[in-house]
Amino acid sequence: MGSKWRKVKMALVSNLCVYVPTAADGGGGNDDVPHSGGFSDAALLSPVTRPASPSLRLSKSFNRSSKKTCTICLASMKRGEGQAIFTAECSHSFHFQCIASNVRHGNQICPVCRAIWKEVPLQGPTGSGPPLGRTRINPVNWSNDPVMTLLRPIPPRPNSPRHVPTSIFPKPEPNVFNDDEPLNLKLSNKTSSESCSLKRVLVKTYTEVPAVPRFSTNDDFTVLINLKAPTSVSGVKSSNSNQGPTFSQVNQTPRAPVDLVTVLDTSGSMAGTKLALLKRAMGFVIQNLGPADRLAVIAFSSAARRLFPLRKMSDAGKQQALQAVNSLVANGGTNIAEGLRKGAKVMEDRRENNLVGSIILLSDGQDTYTVNGNSNSKNGSRQNQLNYELLLPRSIYGGDGNSGIKIPVHAFGFGTDHDASSMHSISEISGGTFSFIETEGVIQDAFAQCIGGLLSVVVKDARVIVESLNTNVVIRSLKAGSYKNRLMADGKSGSIDVGDLYADEERDFLVSVNIPIELTSNETCLLKVKCHYTDPLTKEAVNLESVNVRIQRPENLDQKVIVSIEVDRQKNRLQAAEAMVQARTAAEEGDLAQAICTLENCRRVLFETVSAKSGDRLCVALDAELKEMQDRMASRHMYEASGRAYILSGLSSHSWQRATARGDSTDGSSLVQAYQTPSMVEMLTRSQASFMGSPSAQRLVRPIWSFASPKPR
Repeated sequence: MGSKWRKVKMALVSNLCVYVPTAADGGGGNDDVPHSGGFSDAALLSPVTRPASPSLRLSKSFNRSSKKTCTICLASMKRGEGQAIFTAECSHSFHFQCIASNVRHGNQICPVCRAIWKEVPLQGPTGSGPPLGRTRINPVNWSNDPVMTLLRPIPPRPNSPRHVPTSIFPKPEPNVFNDDEPLNLKLSNKTSSESCSLKRVLVKTYTEVPAVPRFSTNDDFTVLINLKAPTSVSGVKSSNSNQGPTFSQVNQTPRAPVDLVTVLDTSGSMAGTKLALLKRAMGFVIQNLGPADRLAVIAFSSAARRLFPLRKMSDAGKQQALQAVNSLVANGGTNIAEGLRKGAKVMEDRRENNLVGSIILLSDGQDTYTVNGNSNSKNGSRQNQLNYELLLPRSIYGGDGNSGIKIPVHAFGFGTDHDASSMHSISEISGGTFSFIETEGVIQDAFAQCIGGLLSVVVKDARVIVESLNTNVVIRSLKAGSYKNRLMADGKSGSIDVGDLYADEERDFLVSVNIPIELTSNETCLLKVKCHYTDPLTKEAVNLESVNVRIQRPENLDQKVIVSIEVDRQKNRLQAAEAMVQARTAAEEGDLAQAICTLENCRRVLFETVSAKSGDRLCVALDAELKEMQDRMASRHMYEASGRAYILSGLSSHSWQRATARGDSTDGSSLVQAYQTPSMVEMLTRSQASFMGSPSAQRLVRPIWSFASPKPR
């Protein structure tokens, strides 16, 4: 026995991580080792053997520093500071509160050395430890961060047996996720009247020129249809931007509540700073949801599990959600399909549903379980596209005769190693957006921009219907980007499914028609434009008054024709998006020179347009964006690292006409933010104020670039 304990002491003195074998390992002599039946701040050690895997060894310097710092929250860990310390059987120590929260959600491995624990810390509902009103959700001390602080501690249940410890192991997942918290929503007359008094969607039309000579024809005449959503009634600005938002300032005016499911990658590559900032970003999301909003959290690595069921974000709900997020641990592979399957199941199985629903997907890697083959192979692009479709459950999107529940997935590619093609495909198929988070510190801002839109939905299931008003006028085409559209075979009518609109958002669609000879009138009626949608707050159907499109038909034009800036601007947007598609195709085939040339030619054409010469902001932004894409194609390595993701996020933004994050482009001063709404800007301001107000967070921010990956210009 003496020799065995001597080996233990030698291992501890040399600061090496020790491996604790189980009885099945065949390590004899266990009876000679003293054993304690309870938990204390001393480790319960077993006979020591060297770890079989190098991954279980830690450097002396790191292990020495880990004894002074909790590796979960990175805060000081000294005796006498008023916090209990737990030392595991592998010799690593943590704050008891930190490790108990991890273990409570089923994590029974050491966050440092990955050793599997046989004995874990139990935590009963005692009053000791930090107050429940403050929950540490990052490996940083965020105790002074207003975003991480709830209004008040949650009081314990009356007559609760404080001396009986609760189970730390999560309950088995039910076969059906129908345990969502009831909505119990009652729409007051005041809310209904306030909603009805708001401005409705505004429909405007523009023709490329106001007049065409009476005896002239045109087979490709463009009409622009512009939709403008009502202004938000839910924006509440913080009284002190330096301190960030408080709970009482959020969602104080009527708006449509949201069902939000976050599907988060917790594979091994997320370990360290990335996971820390993800937890913080999730904390920001949780704090900015209202009491009528519901949130569910799915974590996936090699497998997926529902970490937190669909619950209202009341004070208690926020506290429980923060604790669930705090338990995230990075390990394993990347199974995006399984994560989305669980997320879709939450949406499918819920007993009640808010009218606004969405899924947020974040991943920093490539799916290694469902998508087969090299996603960048130029010979298997069609097969890869089919594989990408397998990642998304058909139950949450409509199309091709499938009657799904149509839940958009907003995908976020984190870092330079994620599969941008698959993430873009997931978002495109489901009707969501794809954002490229190039820098770690941008993740919270990217989430903030997204939820700033989701928390301001004022239009649901909008549809535009276009009809010909003249027997000689035929609709040639509908240019609607990624929006599903239909054109009847006779060319007399068509429709565009616009879907949801955030407050203050605009949508622009181009309709191509022919202009016939006009013999009897000074004007020609071209089109009738109708629009209908659902008010997400009152759930009432809204049918707007139709708008007729006409052009003047003089015998001769006495002056120079004035081209519509509005129409020209949208033509430029579509032309730039088409150039991006062609450049990406060339780049995937290995011809970067052709890709750069395609973008350069588009820039030259844009420069000569009427809107560009007038200094139009969108045209300036398009030119800057195309130039950035050229720079990111300077080499194959540059394109693989960031060029592909940057182009795809740009395509997503222009095809849906909705703001996405590209690199650090959530900065409001960036020219690429042509689609940001006031609600998005406000939420971004909150995010940046809360982040910059926390000095401990700033040391975590750094670009996600390896030494082998040069940062793009």
